[in-house]
Amino acid sequence: VQLQASGGGLVQAGGSLRLSCAASIGIYTSTIMAWYRQTPGAQRELVAQITGYGQTKYADFVKGRFTITRDRASRTVDLQMNNLLPGDTADYYCHFRTNREYWGQGTQVTVSS
Repeated sequence: VQLQASGGGLVQAGGSLRLSCAASIGIYTSTIMAWYRQTPGAQRELVAQITGYGQTKYADFVKGRFTITRDRASRTVDLQMNNLLPGDTADYYCHFRTNREYWGQGTQVTVSS
């Protein structure tokens, strides 16, 4: 199983980026997909989550700025990040949970002030 994350980069504060995670497994109604982020020395934290039904959950620090979506046909989960802040700088990881857990490789997001 592979989760291939892409879309990170360097952006100025207030800018936008779109992260995408392409999965080698199908997305079913029981699948829970998420984006996490991690900075050096800190624990990985949940950013946004979406179920196979399309129900979403967001961390308070991204509500109103980030949107998570999934496309079952293309087996992708995207994270649209708007109004980025320097505090959003981190490595972002996609995560799938079915009866097992899978992590993608990180994609780096750097927001300059």
